Amino acid sequence: MSTRNGTGQPTSRDYSYSRAWRQFSRLVLHPGLRLLIKCRWQGKQNIPKTGGIILAPNHMSYVDWATIALFSDGYAHRYPVFMIKLIGPLMYKFGQLPVYRGRGDAGLVLKQAEQALRAGAAVIVYPEGTATRDPGLWPMVGKTGAARLALTTGAPVIPIAQWGAQHILPYGTSKPHLFPRKTVQMVAGPPVDLSAYAGQRLGASTLRAATADIMADITALLAGLRQETPPAVPYDPAAAAQLPGSRTDGGSSPFAPSDPAAPSDPAAPSDPAGPADPAGPAGIA
Repeated sequence: MSTRNGTGQPTSRDYSYSRAWRQFSRLVLHPGLRLLIKCRWQGKQNIPKTGGIILAPNHMSYVDWATIALFSDGYAHRYPVFMIKLIGPLMYKFGQLPVYRGRGDAGLVLKQAEQALRAGAAVIVYPEGTATRDPGLWPMVGKTGAARLALTTGAPVIPIAQWGAQHILPYGTSKPHLFPRKTVQMVAGPPVDLSAYAGQRLGASTLRAATADIMADITALLAGLRQETPPAVPYDPAAAAQLPGSRTDGGSSPFAPSDPAAPSDPAAPSDPAGPADPAGPAGIA
């Protein structure tokens, strides 16, 4: 049984999902999505069948939460637990973790994610925290939430690259392009090797280094899907906000990665979701 704080938000809960909702998703949502998109999935063997795991995909579109949900549940048979903003307590019934922007409950959100992982959930964490602003749609500098959760709980981080959802609904637009049907490719890689950070104090430098390793694995998978070479240095939106232009003509970012654990870090008490999308899945940190 859940208890609630003064705002009515659960402070602890059973992270089991609503079986009725999962049945609805399988009978209605899954077939509906498959009618709208062509799926090319790879890497199921890299996703553990049981136990808490962190699924860490790149983020390009408002609709790619739906494709990762289908990939996780319909392909890998792991029911996804998202960080969802601006949805409300109803999402708790679906096994999700609502995020309330601008409230002092970031620590609570992270604790809930930790508890979900320890209960054996597959938690979706977008390491970038929002849809990429990289002009070439490559992954940006990540925030530290996925690394923080992995190093705190011991849950493996499964890097996931996806490509194609941006053709359905490009970021910043509101009109979907459903026809002709678009192909969405997705691949899961082996767990990110974070053994070098085991036992270390979770300071900013450790979290940044672990986050860079996670983003490097995601970027390598995406390069394989796209059959292209990614930028030598990932795009850093914090640095781009301070200096005009985001990319040199040679395709590499002129910015050194900034500190994702700085005050804008969503893991800070002031904002659990950071500069993420106004609705939809949120990154932790």
